[in-house]
Amino acid sequence: MSDAYPPQSSFATGLRCACPRCGRGKLYDGILTVAGRCSACGLDFGRFNADDGAAFFIIVGYSALIIPLAVWFEFAVAPPIWLHMVIWGPVIVIGAIVLMRIVKAWLVAQQYRHGVTDDDSTR
Repeated sequence: MSDAYPPQSSFATGLRCACPRCGRGKLYDGILTVAGRCSACGLDFGRFNADDGAAFFIIVGYSALIIPLAVWFEFAVAPPIWLHMVIWGPVIVIGAIVLMRIVKAWLVAQQYRHGVTDDDSTR
C-alpha cells in the first residue's frame, strides 16, 4: 500500500464500488467489468483477481435467503407458476448483480489491503 493515500475501509470501498487506494475512483467500467486503472489515482486494477470468489459467496449466501422465501411464498399464497417467475426472476437477477458488484469490490479491496496480487497466485 502506498503511504501517499490514507487507508480506506475495505467494507466502505466495497459498498461504494470505489478504488481501494484513494476511495474516489470507480472500480467498474460496466456492470461487472473491473476497470483497467483508477480514474482518480491510477492504481492498476489488473493485478487483482476476484473473478470467481464473489460468485461462490453469492451462490451460497443469496440462495440460502431466496429459496426459503420462495418456498414460504408458495405455501402461504399458492400462486400460479407464472407469478413465481415474474417475482423471483427479477429478484434473483437484480439482487445477484448488486451483490456481485459489492462482494467483488470488497474482495479487490481486501487484496489491495493485504498486498495480494495476481502474480502471487501463480507461485
